[in-house]
Amino acid sequence: ERARAAGFDVVEGDGSRESVLEEAGIADADAFGALTSDLNANFAACMIAKHNGCRTVMRIDEDYREEIYQKYADEVDEIVYPERLGAIGAKNALLGGSIRAIADIAQHLQVVLFTIGEESPMKGYTISEVALPAQARILAFGKRDASMGIPLPDDSLEAGDPLDVLADLDVLAEVRQLLVGEDTSTAAAAELGGV
Repeated sequence: ERARAAGFDVVEGDGSRESVLEEAGIADADAFGALTSDLNANFAACMIAKHNGCRTVMRIDEDYREEIYQKYADEVDEIVYPERLGAIGAKNALLGGSIRAIADIAQHLQVVLFTIGEESPMKGYTISEVALPAQARILAFGKRDASMGIPLPDDSLEAGDPLDVLADLDVLAEVRQLLVGEDTSTAAAAELGGV
């Protein structure tokens, strides 16, 4: 009723039924988001949308076992976890300015934006000299107040420079200590890695 009152076209019905999606114009859509709290309805709707040539985005509300998650992930173009997105925002608010979670890539991988700290053991080193744990990779680098780009081997790290790092949750505390230089207590590590 609110959507109609606001002037939107509204189709009422079960979005996992092909007839309802056809009435809504699925055949002419470029992309389709199944964003309800019902996983089965979302999946059914995405399969109908995929059959009609749409890019599909499906919401999952819980952390399902890896094999179940993978089953759905293989069938749709993108999966969205509202709880994880909220958790990333909460982590960033708790941790402050030297480290910021950007995205969860998988259940154990995260992209994190670090800012090189004054106490960083890597300050003054070049990208090629940075010794991160095996489960971490530098994705992007930039100088303070400049845009980020592909990290080059001779780029030098100075305080205030940002780095995007893809890392396994198990090594994030170690990466933070190397790049930021802050004391990483168990609590801080848990805040960073936990959702």
